[in-house]
Amino acid sequence: MANIVAIVGRPNVGKSTFFNRLVEQRQAIMDNQPGVTRDRHYGYAEWTNKYFTVIDTGGYVVGSDDVFEESIREQVEIAIDEASVLLFMVDADTGLTGLDKDFANILRRTKKPVFLVANKAETIPRQQAALAEFYELGMGEIYPISSMTGTGTGELLDDVIKEFSTEGIEDPNAGVPRVAIIGRPNAGKSSFVNLLLGQDRTIVTDIAGTTRDSIDTRYKAFGKDFILTDTAGLRRKSKVTDNIEFYSVMRSLKALEESDVCIMMLDASRGLEGQDMNIIGQAIRAKKGVVLMVNKWDTVEKDSKTADIWKKEIRQRLAPIDYLPIVFASVTEKQRVFQVMEKAIEVYENKHKKIPTSKLNEAMQPEIEAYPPPATKGKYIKIKYMIQLPTPSPTFVFFANLPQYIKEPYERYLENKLRLHFGFDGVPITLFFRQK
Repeated sequence: MANIVAIVGRPNVGKSTFFNRLVEQRQAIMDNQPGVTRDRHYGYAEWTNKYFTVIDTGGYVVGSDDVFEESIREQVEIAIDEASVLLFMVDADTGLTGLDKDFANILRRTKKPVFLVANKAETIPRQQAALAEFYELGMGEIYPISSMTGTGTGELLDDVIKEFSTEGIEDPNAGVPRVAIIGRPNAGKSSFVNLLLGQDRTIVTDIAGTTRDSIDTRYKAFGKDFILTDTAGLRRKSKVTDNIEFYSVMRSLKALEESDVCIMMLDASRGLEGQDMNIIGQAIRAKKGVVLMVNKWDTVEKDSKTADIWKKEIRQRLAPIDYLPIVFASVTEKQRVFQVMEKAIEVYENKHKKIPTSKLNEAMQPEIEAYPPPATKGKYIKIKYMIQLPTPSPTFVFFANLPQYIKEPYERYLENKLRLHFGFDGVPITLFFRQK
C-alpha cells in the first residue's frame, strides 16, 4: 500500500497551512476565510527517510450555505478512501464543535488509523485543559500542534510513519511530462480534466473561479504517462479583486512555468479575446509547447467552411505565431477531446525532438544558398553551418562571418524553413547567431 496521509476536518482549522508545512512549499492557498480549499490537493513529504503523499482537503460540513458543500464532501470522501493514514484536524483555540462531532462519526466508519490533531495549540501547556474536551470524540490520543510554527509536528509524524508499510518514493512524479490546462475562467478546463480521467477529479460549476488551486493528476493514455494540471482561470490584473483569486492566479502561472505543454482552452461562444492572447504570449515566452483547444464548438452555428475561417482568423490575430495546432472540441458533447491529448503528446515530442547536425545542415544549406542573408553596408553574410543545442526547447545556433548583421525578417525565414523540414508544430524555436 502506498504511504498516503489525508488531512481532513471541518473548515478553517488550518489544514492547508499544515499541508504546506509538510510539503515545505506554499502549494495550497491559505486564508482565514472558510471554504478556500475545494478540491483534493496532493503533495510529497518526507520524515526521517520515510516518503509519503499528503492530501489537503476542503472543510467537511453539512447544512451550510456554501454552494460547493456537496462537491467538497465528495472530494473529502475520495481522499479518505485513498489514504492509508488520516489526520483528523480540530481547532484547539475554538474548542470542540458540533461539526467536529459529526465528522468524527464519519471517520469511525473507516478501519484506517486516525490521528486526532489539535491545531493552533501555540501555547500547549496553557491549553491542556482546553484540549481535554476533545477526548469526548473517542479518537484516542490528542496531538497538539501549531501549523504556523511547527510546534508538536515532530511527535505527530514520529507516530504517523509507524503506520507505513514501505519506505515510500521520494517523488513519484519526478521526470514525468506535465500538461497544464490554462485559459480564462469558465472555459471548461475542469470539465475537460474530469472527462479525460473518467471521474470528478475537480469540482465543476457554472460559477467562474470554481477552481482555485492548481490540481495535479497522473494521467495514462495513448501509451504515455503524463501529469495533468487543472488551473484556475486567468483574468486581467485589473479584474482580480480579492486575495484568494490573486493567489489562484499565481498558482496558475506557476503551473504554466512548470509545464512542458500547455493546452490553451478558448471559449467558442466568446472567440479569441485579448486576455487569451496575453496567456498564449506568456506560454510562448516561457518556451512551452502550446495546443489551442476551442471548446464549446457545439454552440457555434457552422457549415463546412466555419472551422477553416476560424483557424485563419485565429492565426491572423496571433501572427507571427502561426505554428500552434488548433482543435475544435466540445467537452459536453465529448467531441474530439482525446484528439486534443493526442496533439499535446505530439507537441511534447516536438519539444524534445533532436535533429542530427549532418541532417540539419543537409536540409538547411540549400535553403540558405537559394536565399542568402541580404548584404549590409556592402558586406556579404555567409552562414557556414548550424547545430542544435541540448536545451529543454528547440534551440539552434547558426555560425556566420557577420552574425550581427542578420536581421529579424531573415531569422523568421530560417525558422519557417526549419519548421518546413522538421515540423516542430506547437513549439517555439529559438535561434542564435554566432561568429565563426
